[in-house]
Amino acid sequence: MRLSRTRHATHGDGRAARASAWLAIATAACVLVAGAAPAQDARKAQHQLDQVKRELKDVAADRRRIEGQRSDATRQLRAADEQLGHSSRALSQTEQQLQREQSSLQALQQRRAELQSTLGVQRRQLARLLRAAYTVGNDAPLKVLLAQDRVADANRVLALHGYLQRDRARRIAALTAQLQALDVVEQQIVKTRTALDADKARQHAQLTQLQRDRVTRAQTVAQLEARYRDRAEREQALGRDAKGLEQVLAQLRAAAAREAQRKAAAAREAARQAAASRTQPRGTHRPPPVVANAAPLQVGGLGWPVSGALLAGFGGTLPDGGTSQGVLIGAPTGTSVRAVADGRVVFADWMNGYGLIVIVDHGNGTMSLYAHNEALLRDVGDSIKRGDAVASVGNSGAQGSPALYFELRRNGQPVNPVGWLQKR
Repeated sequence: MRLSRTRHATHGDGRAARASAWLAIATAACVLVAGAAPAQDARKAQHQLDQVKRELKDVAADRRRIEGQRSDATRQLRAADEQLGHSSRALSQTEQQLQREQSSLQALQQRRAELQSTLGVQRRQLARLLRAAYTVGNDAPLKVLLAQDRVADANRVLALHGYLQRDRARRIAALTAQLQALDVVEQQIVKTRTALDADKARQHAQLTQLQRDRVTRAQTVAQLEARYRDRAEREQALGRDAKGLEQVLAQLRAAAAREAQRKAAAAREAARQAAASRTQPRGTHRPPPVVANAAPLQVGGLGWPVSGALLAGFGGTLPDGGTSQGVLIGAPTGTSVRAVADGRVVFADWMNGYGLIVIVDHGNGTMSLYAHNEALLRDVGDSIKRGDAVASVGNSGAQGSPALYFELRRNGQPVNPVGWLQKR
């Protein structure tokens, strides 16, 4: 699927260079009108041309150097976005695991409470058994036998006494096992809590550092992008100015060859050039009219991937000056991005200009795109249902503020998603 976003650039920073070169051209024309020697005029024009060419060479070299730095910075930003996305996803998984473990811990604590209750009962029973054993003494069978008047009664009492002794032994063994089980449960509780708390603290610290690094890299990319555009525009302006100076230089040299009518020809040429310089446009790029900012429209609800402020509608202007082929919705960092329909993930990675992006194929030639995410929560090949979380809102890909860029495409062509979303 072809993904494109039209970008526009202003050229105001090249006005100074163009003004300087056109000033040189106008000066040469005025000198011709005044009747100065063409040879001297040609030397001045050549000197101006040499200066422009040297500056053009320096600016071109600077642009190529910045272009290399910009490419490196973009790769670093991509790596930072991807690492931040992985860390955010890992932290989310740890928190989910912590919730599951918390439920297990509550069950263990309930078991621990039951064992403690049983322990109290067993201790009281054990105390009664020990008191009974102490009362009977070490010669219990003999005492029972001598205390009976009949042998049958004595045998019955001895048998009952044996049952009681064995029961005491079983209860003591069961109590010991319960005490040992309680110790194991307590050790499991302490170990699980300690491990989960340590993992969560470590991942929080890592995520915080990655967010700081990502902000720094995004600022570097933005600065290099601005410098690159400035150098590219200046290079184009200097190229045009060099051509203009070469034309003036050729005219001056032609005037020097004409001996008999040099002054008249030079005056006519100067008048023609002066008239041409007055009528020639000095720039086609004008700053856009200033329009008062209106309060952004709030969108969202059932069927929308996220709720928030509509920063750019379909066909509108994006913050970077490009034309929106979808909608840009501002929302807090970490807000869940929901799938707008059932489908399958066909792309989940970092893409230049889009940051961390998820693309879902809904069948019948329809695809949805979710860009500038903080973290990707789904992998390629995953089947999803409408409303499932596929990512979290962020500002990856040098997006200025946290926002979701959402596109809807049919047979590869972008369509306005607003009407489709409102019907869902």
